[in-house]
Amino acid sequence: MGRADVYTGMLVGKPEGKGPLGRSRRRWEDRIKLDLQEVDFEGMDWIVMAQDRDRWRVPVNSVINFRVP
Repeated sequence: MGRADVYTGMLVGKPEGKGPLGRSRRRWEDRIKLDLQEVDFEGMDWIVMAQDRDRWRVPVNSVINFRVP
């Protein structure tokens, strides 16, 4: 079976089995965005902020303190 046959099988073939039940799992990035929304750090470019450890530590510590009673 050549490479073209594999691609044709993926495009034309029918999937076997069933998909997972329930809602889709959240991605790691989605969870970070929700955590930052909880502590009012919305709208910041968190990916750029995470590159600088000192700047990133502030929202991370506030999320940790927010969840600890």
